[in-house]
Amino acid sequence: MTTSSSERGVSLGMPELPAPAYPDDVRARLETDAREVVARYPDSRSALLPLLHLVQAEEGHVTRTGMRFCAEALGLTTAEVTAVATFYSMYRRRPSGDYQVGVCTNTLCAVMGGDAIFESLQEHLGVGNGETTGDGKVTLEHIECNAACDFAPVVMVNWEFFDNQTPQSARGLVDDLRAGRPVTPTRGARLCTFKETARILAGFPDERDGAVAAGGSAGPASLAGLRLAKGETSPARVVHPRDGGPHDGAPERDVHEPSPTEHLSSHDAPQDTSASDPSHPSPTTTRDGGASPRPADSAGPTAEEGE
Repeated sequence: MTTSSSERGVSLGMPELPAPAYPDDVRARLETDAREVVARYPDSRSALLPLLHLVQAEEGHVTRTGMRFCAEALGLTTAEVTAVATFYSMYRRRPSGDYQVGVCTNTLCAVMGGDAIFESLQEHLGVGNGETTGDGKVTLEHIECNAACDFAPVVMVNWEFFDNQTPQSARGLVDDLRAGRPVTPTRGARLCTFKETARILAGFPDERDGAVAAGGSAGPASLAGLRLAKGETSPARVVHPRDGGPHDGAPERDVHEPSPTEHLSSHDAPQDTSASDPSHPSPTTTRDGGASPRPADSAGPTAEEGE
């Protein structure tokens, strides 16, 4: 008995069939939205990025049908659309969760505990990098730099910031997401789903009550350089070092306590510690350039101690 090449899973290099079109009612709705988007640009092809977000908002990822729609709306080839959709990591190519949880594992976040957070979430959720939980709620991934190094280690959910995280606080965050409890990021309005986020990124307003007014900005530490560039000065202050100890050689000053407006998320870890897993300590550097073990009292509480 012989088997066909398709039954054996062998590809003969035959071209794929054209992507199916959207149902008529969906296509009519998307065409109305697409016309609004395209009208914002002097050159229609400049609307490709927001249109990709628009079709991503429809299905939760960019499908072949979505790319066909974008191509037809802009007079492009599907190859041109595919080249863009596959270049940017913000466009998902396969079904994913309602909440995209990205853990920064770039250098600074990693040494401050990002690697420990990512490993903890993989074990807690039972998924690997780029995988989605069985309930379809959370897709976990490690990402390269969240551009918030002054609040390391940082986790992003649907592109919103959660600062100064620990393994324990990150596990609590994903548990709340899976349970459907309201979650507010460090800066900005309460989280919405990935599909809703994609529609906002396509250029349509966030219509939830209070969402626009709650929109945040960069944190105080991120804006310090901008104030200095403008010639603005502020009284000197001393913040808690991450090890909770005194500043060597620093004059006696009042210690700054972060105000509620500096940490708006109930999921932020305390700023005075990274609470990295003791099994992933970050070394300190000696004067001769060698590495010495991190002091035992500087690692902060462990996840188990904090539970």
